[in-house]
Amino acid sequence: MTTGNRKSMKVPKPGLMVIISSPSGGGKSSICRRLLTPSRRKMGWKFSISFTTRPKRKSERDGREYHFVSQQKFQTLAAQGMFAEHFHVHLYDYGTPREPIQRLSQTGGVMLFDVDVQGATRLHEEYPDALTIFILPPSTTELRRRLKLRGTESKSDFQIRFENARKEMCAVMQERTYPFDYVVINDKLDEAVADVLAIIRTGRLRYGRIPAEQIEKILG
Repeated sequence: MTTGNRKSMKVPKPGLMVIISSPSGGGKSSICRRLLTPSRRKMGWKFSISFTTRPKRKSERDGREYHFVSQQKFQTLAAQGMFAEHFHVHLYDYGTPREPIQRLSQTGGVMLFDVDVQGATRLHEEYPDALTIFILPPSTTELRRRLKLRGTESKSDFQIRFENARKEMCAVMQERTYPFDYVVINDKLDEAVADVLAIIRTGRLRYGRIPAEQIEKILG
């Protein structure tokens, strides 16, 4: 291949998957919303919208936080291989669509994934180059307060989410069951967002992520 051909090659900047996980009430959704500013969206930042069978909350909109589908529809999509990962969590099913991830590798940018710890593990197994960040509340007392403040679950659902959250935190922090690259304590939201943003900036500089065309430009 000639030098001229090499200089004319258009190699897209590799996209970066950022998997943000936490127990219910840990704050992963709030952090994702704060990260996705209009200016970052213009730079190619996106949010992976999962599918779920759980009921839509009053503040949510179909196609924004989640794609809300019936149990039958979810099972059909899973059988068709639409999901990169899917799990039954807190009485409902959740699944991450595969097609946006495939587009990310072609177009570049940053895609945020708001998933539970099981989903984070499955995604990391299939996409080991993804950044994985676990969000912790400052205490279980604060976690309980945040879950109650949400007021979106029945008493039984609340207890299930709280107990599952405690188990997940122990599995991640003590048993090291799940493979996370970073841990951010979400005490003050502004500081947690800044910490996650710093991790993403660092992740984009990892060895092997510089596009081939940029390397060729540097080396001549």
